[in-house]
Amino acid sequence: MAEFRRALAIWLILAMAGLGVFALSLALGSVSLDATRLWSALTGADQGTAGAIVRELRLPRAIAAFACGGLLALSGALMQVLLRNPLAEPYVLGVSGGASTGALLAMLTMAPLWTVQVGAAGGALCSMVLVATLARRDLLHPQVQGGHHEAGARLLLTGVIIAAGWGALITLILAVAPESRLRGMLFWLTGDLGGTASYGAALGTLLLALAVVMPMARSLNVMLLGETVAQALGVQVGRVRLVTFLVASFAIAAAITTAGSIGFVGLVVPHLVRLAWGNDQRFLLPASVLLGGTLLMAADLIARTVIAPAQLPVGVITALLGVPTFLYLLLRRPR
Repeated sequence: MAEFRRALAIWLILAMAGLGVFALSLALGSVSLDATRLWSALTGADQGTAGAIVRELRLPRAIAAFACGGLLALSGALMQVLLRNPLAEPYVLGVSGGASTGALLAMLTMAPLWTVQVGAAGGALCSMVLVATLARRDLLHPQVQGGHHEAGARLLLTGVIIAAGWGALITLILAVAPESRLRGMLFWLTGDLGGTASYGAALGTLLLALAVVMPMARSLNVMLLGETVAQALGVQVGRVRLVTFLVASFAIAAAITTAGSIGFVGLVVPHLVRLAWGNDQRFLLPASVLLGGTLLMAADLIARTVIAPAQLPVGVITALLGVPTFLYLLLRRPR
């Protein structure tokens, strides 16, 4: 009971921080609003320019940023459990490369915006199917393949090789793309929430992913002790590994389809939560979602205000924040 109260307090603190950043995201920008004007814009009382900016631009963008940050942080935490590797991150299985290839192909043909999202989703799904097919035995029956460590290494290697293939295709697309399309492509590759008008798919995927993985949190805790221990305690290791892989992959795909490739959130956020509050997945997974969503909203706020009216790719901000943070975490770890 004491642990639950502590977790509830942590979640409440993170939620309050998220609400604060959310309010700032709605209020700040090229047109800054005070609390009264912001409330009028949100309730629909303000039908002017300020109301349209808040309801049609800033609100969808802020919600999409929270949903994508939560998805990336959740998938990073799951990948670190699946591979038992603290350096695992959401893009390690090549899903990002597949999504990027599909999106860039759509941009190259100058197709409408919705086809870019369809291309990203299709590329991510293709990459997921490739990894799942090539590493099917490692996912379902790792004990037959030589144990969790060897199975995890093979799964990781499979993802790295597929990601390298997608990287070659991305380089080829950028090489043949006309100069007029390159800026948009590069913005997408580094993460961009500027054109986000819909957040339903990302938010829905986040809620569904949490609903699926939270009942497995105890099993994930046991998996961290080793596969033999987990099997002895009745955990269906193959099933848990497969579900974890699928949830993490779909979470990555939804985030990338919505906002492009955004790095470091899925790598750094689980480490920050683990360092502060331990490695109990029952508490770590929701806390990672809240912190990841809050950090991506903050990064997006910085990206669109620091050199306003121009905007930076949000992935640049997450990298600038994530690199020194992760180096600090590595340096302070006991040797």
